[in-house]
Amino acid sequence: MSSLSCTGLAKAFGVVRAVDDFTLELEGGTIAALLGPSGCGKTTALRLIAGLERPDAGTVTVGGRELAGPGTFVAPERRRIGVVFQDYALFPHHDVAGNVAYALGRGADPARVREVLELVGLGEHGARPVHELSGGQQQRVALARALAPTPELILLDEPFSNLDAGLRERLREEVREIIRRAGVTALFVTHDQAEALSIAETVAVMRDGRVEQLGTPEEVYSRPASRWVAGFLGEIEVVPGEAADGRVGCELGSFAVEPGLEGPVDVLVRPESVAIAISGPERAASAEVIGRKFYGHDQLVELRLASGQVVRSRRLGFPAWHPGDRVRAWVDGPTDVLPRAPAEAGAGRQ
Repeated sequence: MSSLSCTGLAKAFGVVRAVDDFTLELEGGTIAALLGPSGCGKTTALRLIAGLERPDAGTVTVGGRELAGPGTFVAPERRRIGVVFQDYALFPHHDVAGNVAYALGRGADPARVREVLELVGLGEHGARPVHELSGGQQQRVALARALAPTPELILLDEPFSNLDAGLRERLREEVREIIRRAGVTALFVTHDQAEALSIAETVAVMRDGRVEQLGTPEEVYSRPASRWVAGFLGEIEVVPGEAADGRVGCELGSFAVEPGLEGPVDVLVRPESVAIAISGPERAASAEVIGRKFYGHDQLVELRLASGQVVRSRRLGFPAWHPGDRVRAWVDGPTDVLPRAPAEAGAGRQ
């Protein structure tokens, strides 16, 4: 299982800097997601790693072997990197087995072709034309073709974007299990937060051409490195607070923070970390329910605190809360605390 190391990668197209000081370290065997909004440089970073673009600066190393760097550029076909493209890029004039065999070059071993087709659950479909396959089956053919040459690293570019929602969710689990059984390091590009958090063991959140935060799904979601990361990864409440002597106090309660954090801060709270009840802890805030969205399995309750700030609480679908209800609200779950920038003074919900 080979590691991946990218250091200071940069790539510009004219005056547009698509990738700027892109740095990423992945241990061998990791299933990682490169997550970011459209236009942040995700696909360009993937193409730099694959060798489909030549970087203006920086290095790419896989398994300790430098593939790109000052005076070094290894051709894509010699990198031992498999790529699954967004549109799968299958050859319509080849059957399933022929598409997989193409990745092995002349004299492809039929036994290896059968092996990877079995791995992806298509062992009985080798003779079928690819146009007769469903979208999910075509994706698995593309994955089998990428795995056939036994790559050190596999890259997947928005692998589920062409599938309907129900199939997409099912195939996430299937693809993750296939990659695990193959024993290969994998990096997939996505703009879908739920997809990245549910599949990957490591998530690299990308913004403006560089990695803004790298960590486990739990770390990037519960302890975002910036307000931008927090907002990009889901609903977030920003509650003004004051830190002193290892604790922070805000309208939703008081709790411990890292030593050394002093003065005005912003407490970043996910709606699922805001508890509500008729009664609550001593430091709980008085609040009025001003809105509610019911989703069956849960509900999103909108609250107005005594200060006038509006926050949301995500609770189970019962008991039902209604506008006008008087409740107590407090933090009961993961939070993150960041120093308040001068421009953000007095900032509330975003």
